[in-house]
Order: sequence, then C-alpha cells, then structure tokens
Amino acid sequence: MKEFNMLAKTYFGLEDILARELTELGANEIETDRRAVRFKGDKALLYKANLNLRSAIRILVPIAQFKATDADEVYEKAKKINWEEYFGIKQNFIINETIKSDNFRHSKFVAYRLKDAIADYFTEKYDKRPSVSITSPDIYIDIHISHDECTISLDSSGESLHKRGYRSNQNEAPISEAQAAGMLLMAGWDGSKDFIDPMCGSGTFLIEAALIALNIPPCIYRNRFAFEKWLDFDKELFDDIYNDDSNEREFTHKIIGYDVNPNTVKIAQENVKAAGLAKYIEVQCRDIANFEEVTEPALIVTNPPYGERIKPEDLRELYREIGRALKHKFVDGEAWVISSHVENLAAIGLKPSQRVELKNGALDCEYWKFEIFPGTHKDFKAEGNKLTKSFETTKKKTNRHRHFEEDEKFKEKKRRNSFSKSDSRDGGKRFESEKRDGGKRFESDKREGGKPFKKSGDKPRKYSDSKIKDDANFPKKGSQEYEMKKYSKMIKKLDL
Repeated sequence: MKEFNMLAKTYFGLEDILARELTELGANEIETDRRAVRFKGDKALLYKANLNLRSAIRILVPIAQFKATDADEVYEKAKKINWEEYFGIKQNFIINETIKSDNFRHSKFVAYRLKDAIADYFTEKYDKRPSVSITSPDIYIDIHISHDECTISLDSSGESLHKRGYRSNQNEAPISEAQAAGMLLMAGWDGSKDFIDPMCGSGTFLIEAALIALNIPPCIYRNRFAFEKWLDFDKELFDDIYNDDSNEREFTHKIIGYDVNPNTVKIAQENVKAAGLAKYIEVQCRDIANFEEVTEPALIVTNPPYGERIKPEDLRELYREIGRALKHKFVDGEAWVISSHVENLAAIGLKPSQRVELKNGALDCEYWKFEIFPGTHKDFKAEGNKLTKSFETTKKKTNRHRHFEEDEKFKEKKRRNSFSKSDSRDGGKRFESEKRDGGKRFESDKREGGKPFKKSGDKPRKYSDSKIKDDANFPKKGSQEYEMKKYSKMIKKLDL
C-alpha cells in the first residue's frame, strides 16, 4: 500500500509522548515539531492513528505546499489543486485556518479566498460548486501559513480527537481527554498497579486510565471520522481495523476517584457508566483530608483547582492538605500534580523529582512528579535509592546545557562574572576609589520619605506581615502578588 506524509497535532509538551505512540503503531520517518509530529504511513495507518492515538487531537494529510505573500496569491495557487480528486460537487466543506505571518493580517480573509478558489475551480469545470457547511461538513480542509510557507491539508479526523464520544456530562473546567491521556502516559501508567485521582472532577483521568489499562482504542466511541466521507475511503479496511480487539488485555487492579462535590461525583459516575467502564472504576464523595490510607503500590495523577474561583489562602491550604495526604496516607508510590501556579505546587511541601512544562487550555502549567517513600530523603539515598527522571527530561537538559556551552557569548559572560580573589584587580584587592566620595557614601543619598540608605553592614529587613502593612511598596495581604512573594522563600528552601 502506498505511503504518504501525515501530521498529527497535539498539545504543547506532549510531542515526545505522541512520537512514542506513533512508533508503537508502526509509523515511519517520525519527526517532532512544535505541538505536532510528522510521519509517513499508508491508509491503514491513517485509520489506526485516528482510532488509537491517545495524545493526538487531529491527523492531517498535506495535499499542497507553496509560498505565498498575500491572500490573492493563495487563491491563484490553491485554484490549481485538483480538488475533484478529493471530493465531489454534492459534498460540502469547511476551512480551518492557522496563520502565523505578518504578511497576512486577517486570517479569516485567507480562508475566504481559499473557499473562492475551490468554488471557482468547480464552477469553471462543471458550472456547479460544492457548498460550505459550518455545522455538519463532509470535508474538513486545513490551511496553515508560517511566514510565507503555505500548507493545505485534508483533516482526516473532523472533530478534534479529544472528543472521544463517551462523555455524557462535564463540570465547569474539565481537562481535555487527549491531554489527560498524554499526562498518564508521561507518568508511566500501564495498568500494572492501582490508580487514584483524589480530585477526579468529571472523571477524565479515571476513564482514560481504564482505557490505557485495558488497551481499548480511545476513539472507539466516536460516531464518525472525516476520512469516512473521502472519495478513496476503504470501508472494508476500516471495519477490519475497528473490529480488531486482539490487543485488548485484562486489568486486575483498582481505579478509584474521589471528589468533595456530590454533584461532580454524580457527573463522573454518569461518564464512567456511559463509557462502559463501571466494572473497573469506583467514584466516591470524599474530601482530600479524609483520603484513605493506601497500602498497595499505586499511581496518583490529579488536576486540583488552580484558583480561578477560590481565594488564595483557601487554595494554599488545599495544596498543603494534598501534601499532608501524600506524606501520611500514601507511601511507596508516585504522585503527579498539575497546576498553573508554581507557588501552589510548592505549598505541597515535597521536593519534586521531575518538573514538566505543559499547557492546559490557554494556561501555562507545570506538571510535578513526587516520589513518595517511608522515612527521610537522606535515609532513602543511604539505602542506595535514587529519584528517577525520564530519559526525555534528562536528554532535554543535556542538550540545553550543551547549547549554552557552545555559545561564545555565554562563555565570555561566564568568564567575566566568575571572579575569584586572584581575578580581582590590583593584586587581588579592589580599588578603594571604587567607593563613592573616597570610600564614604554621600550624606545626601536618601530614599523617599527622608530615610537614608542602609549601610552595607546593616541586617537585611525581615519580610513580616506587620511591616508589609506600613510599607506602600509591598503588596496588600491576601493579594496574589503577596502570596507569590510569601511562597518564594518556600520555593528556594525546596531548591526548585
């Protein structure tokens, strides 16, 4: 079967996870990009990718690439594409655009001109044209422009692949199914132990964990994929792939979710039931403070509130409670926690063995791994143990270090800033004249309010709540800036 180029889109930070999935699926010439992975494969792989990839959000098939500096040039070159090879006059289509170029000020106008090119192509040939449909299109067309490089692709997925088809209801801020699955794979989840989400929300982590443990294709619940409307769709081939359950496996451990909100627990239970996984997943209404002690090896992955609707002091206490639960009720296991605020994660009070930058929607987040063990870190190391880090993280850090070492400007800056006593001028002593006014500070140097600058021997001012109230330069107590300053000491103490 003939192979062709494809591109799988994903979320920031999950590119290596998606590349690993594609390798296991049998893809060729895999190459990671920003929020995407390029690869080659045949039609069977295209169908398998849509059905089986857990961390992908759509699979594109490029059909044309060219340079363009304005929308009219896009029109002229897009009109030369043999569109009837991909769909017919009676079908309708939609265009999704991604524009990253100063040459194109209005992305919607680019999509409009591409629509004109397709319509004029068919009109000039058949005096008829396919229509545009926003609600239920047959064909999904994607145009991506970076600087002057334009790529037009067919979107084989249609709706985003994170829309699995099993969710019957959701809470206010659910994490994306594809994002959750990628985070689980990053955490090393394979179904070989118990899984716990102490703040499960609508149950996304629980359901995705069960699908991974049972090796069930994540998009098995979907009603349709866009490629099913393509002219070259092979129904028999797709049916064989869809109905193949030979890779599914048994799961003998437990998956448990907790949430403090009874309505949220009900939503999670409905979603679990809709996915047909009630046999494997248990959801209970329970506060993190009443977290049951875990005696068997388990993996915890959770997505606590970020503070959009909770007061900072209440949120900080919530993260402290997570830390207490991990220390006293969860021994000999791993826990992964994601948040958009580092100071929240620091409030957990445990040193992470790994930190990964991710995105959750539009929020910049960090995903921290905590390795929980009995006793102190010192005792843990004395027994010959080490905190583990993933190959990908170690590789990235090594490459980043190598990059800076090869940077001549960095070397020069490092040399100039690394002063030892022997490096100082005048035989190891700094010139006395470097001090202003012959070694004395000017008497006129005063801050606002008439108070002189502190002398070099003075003790640094302590950061206390009482002094904050009297100093207009410090943020007000209870504000987000106040909390960030307050927890900066904790972050330094944890050596993060």
